[in-house]
Amino acid sequence: MDEHGTLTTPAEDDTTLVLLKVEEAARRLRVGRTTCYALIRTGALESVMVGSLRRVPAEAVPEYVTRLRTAQRAA
Repeated sequence: MDEHGTLTTPAEDDTTLVLLKVEEAARRLRVGRTTCYALIRTGALESVMVGSLRRVPAEAVPEYVTRLRTAQRAA
């Protein structure tokens, strides 16, 4: 539980993780799993394969948000 009483998984709290599961990246972005996979499929959100597992580099999440914010300011 976090300081607000919300149940969290260790991965959500662990800022030392280098690679996130797609579901963890989706939670950080507050989008659904399907939307997150769509972002990966289009190349909007970086991902890598580790063996047969798809993972999202932790720094790819804030980079994606920065690109969104920059594009919205330019529009």
